[in-house]
Amino acid sequence: MPRFFIEAELNTNTTIQLTDTVFHHWIKVLRAQIGDQATLFNGIGGEYEVSLIDISKKSAAVQIHTYTPNNRTPKCKTLLGQVMSKGDRMDYAIQKAVELGVAEIQLLTSERCEMRLKYDRDQKKIDHWQAIAIAACEQCGMNIVPKILAPLSLDTWLQSELPNTKFVLAPYKEEINIIDTIHSSLSIALLIGPEGGLNENEVQAANRAGFLNWCIGERILRTETAPIVALSIINQYVK
Repeated sequence: MPRFFIEAELNTNTTIQLTDTVFHHWIKVLRAQIGDQATLFNGIGGEYEVSLIDISKKSAAVQIHTYTPNNRTPKCKTLLGQVMSKGDRMDYAIQKAVELGVAEIQLLTSERCEMRLKYDRDQKKIDHWQAIAIAACEQCGMNIVPKILAPLSLDTWLQSELPNTKFVLAPYKEEINIIDTIHSSLSIALLIGPEGGLNENEVQAANRAGFLNWCIGERILRTETAPIVALSIINQYVK
């Protein structure tokens, strides 16, 4: 069945009108008919099975049947601090990070950052990235949508309250066992630099804030590839 995120209160044995976004996708694009079934979730937790009971020119209604509490979120809550990049790279990083179960994405700026967003001026861009996160949840089955947080400078983020386990992807090897550290973690902060990488001062600032350097393999990963590889490893080894 198709899955749709809907900004609405959901309760079993009730009838609701579809929002414009869901109406367009399900009725106009997928050409749903009365009696068709779908899964709805509103980001609070769990999902609902519904059936289409009414269609008009500009609206449609569904009957909500059963509720399933499964959220499909990883055991370890990962906060991704991602320095912003231009174009499709950022879209890709957000989409794949959500599919891999990231809990939250903090947009960051750094010295080599290619973008300089201000929340009040560039809300449309942030809304675009949030929509990508929602679409990724629709596709992968997650029912709690990760928040895309307005940009902060790297220095400001490093001074904020973060999980005790923190990693920065940087080409500097530390004499620690990353896997053993991941094994015992319930929450992790993961810092990914821009296309040009974090500079040495920024890496040192992260280290002073308690971040451990994590060098994955012998190759330098792109900014949109790094979170995918790191999150995959975290998902593999968190027990």
